[in-house]
Amino acid sequence: MAGSTFGKHFTITTWGESHGKGIGVVVDGCPAGVPLCESDIQTYLNRRKPGQSRYSTPRKEDDKAEILSGVFEGLTTGTPISLVVFNENQRSRDYGDIATYYRPGHADYTFDQKYGFRDYRGGGRSSGRETIGRVAGGAIAAKILKQLGISFFTYTRSIGPITIPQTAEEFLAASNPSSSICLEKLQETILSNPLYMPDSESSSKAQAFLEECMKRTDSAGGIIEGIITGVPTGLGEPVFDKLDANLAKAIFSIGAVKGFEIGDGFQSAFALGSENNDNFTITNGTVSTATNHAGGILGGISSGAPIIFRAAVKPTPSIASVQQTINKNGENISISIHGRHDPIIVPRAVVVVESMAALTLFDLLLENMGARIESLEQFYIKN
Repeated sequence: MAGSTFGKHFTITTWGESHGKGIGVVVDGCPAGVPLCESDIQTYLNRRKPGQSRYSTPRKEDDKAEILSGVFEGLTTGTPISLVVFNENQRSRDYGDIATYYRPGHADYTFDQKYGFRDYRGGGRSSGRETIGRVAGGAIAAKILKQLGISFFTYTRSIGPITIPQTAEEFLAASNPSSSICLEKLQETILSNPLYMPDSESSSKAQAFLEECMKRTDSAGGIIEGIITGVPTGLGEPVFDKLDANLAKAIFSIGAVKGFEIGDGFQSAFALGSENNDNFTITNGTVSTATNHAGGILGGISSGAPIIFRAAVKPTPSIASVQQTINKNGENISISIHGRHDPIIVPRAVVVVESMAALTLFDLLLENMGARIESLEQFYIKN
C-alpha cells in the first residue's frame, strides 16, 4: 500500500492495523543529539488514547509506546526511530457481521473497490488507531520545535451547535506579558476538560448536547482550532510546497477531517479587500501586521504572525441508529452498528491535528535551511 509515508526531510511511515498485533511508526530524518525517551511520546499518546471519558470509546488500551531503535543513552542517534504500541484489547468478534456489508460513512466500500479485499476488523488501516503513529512522530517533532521556540495551542472550538465565545485573537491578546492569563495556563484547562475545550461553560453545554445525542444513539462532529506561535518569517516553499498547502494536506490526511481553513478562511470570501488585507506596521523596530486575517501565512510563506487554522471533523460514522446500506451481494439492508465507538471524535483528534501540524512545520524548517547561501556558509565555513 502506497501513501503511508509523510514528509520530505523529516518523514514518518505509519504501519499496522487496529486489530493486528500492534500499531507503529518509523521516523526518519531526526537530527542526532535530541534528548528523547518514551515518556516524551507517552505524554502525547495519553491525549488521544481511548477510555478517558464517557465521550470516547470504552475500549481500554494503555497505548504504551516502546522505542525500538534510533535512541541511545537518552539521545537520538540520527538513524531511523522505530516505535510500536501493541494492541491489547481488541474485540474482533464485534466486527464479524461487517464483513458482509458496507457501513455508511466508512471506507469499507472504497477499500473493497480499490483492493478487492479489506480488513473489516475495526477498519484496518482506515481505523482511527492508525493515528497512533502520527501522534508518536508528532511528539518528536513538537519537542524539537519547542527547543526552537515554537509552541502549539490546540483545542476544541465547537461541538455540534456549541461554539466557545473566545476567538483565537482574544486568546493571543490575553496571553501578553501584562496579562494574568497565558496560553500555558489555558492549556492546563484544556487538558483537564473531557472535551478539550478552553471554556468551562461551553464545555458544559456541549456535554449536555452529547448526552442527548447518545440517548438517540447518534453522534456529533465539531471544529478543532490551532494556534502556533514563534514560527519564524520565511517558512514554506512557493508554488507546490506552500506552508498552508502542506498544512492542508497534513490535516486532511486525518480520516475524520472534512474541512480546513487558515486565518479567516471561508469568511474571506465575504470580505472586501480593504477589510481582509493585513496592514504592515513597525512596532519596536520589528515588522508586524495590525491584523491577522491571513492566519500568519502570505503567498504560502510564514509572515511571523501566529499561524491560526481550523479543521472540521465529521460525526462518528459508527452509530447504533438504524441506517440503510447494501451488502456484498448488492442487496439493500438495514443495519445498526454495535460495539465500542466514540460518540464524538473531536476531543481525541485534537492532539492528532496538533501532531500533523508539528510534522509539517519541522519538515519545512529543515527544507528552509537551503534557502539562502548565508545559512550554508554559517553552518559549514569555520571562522
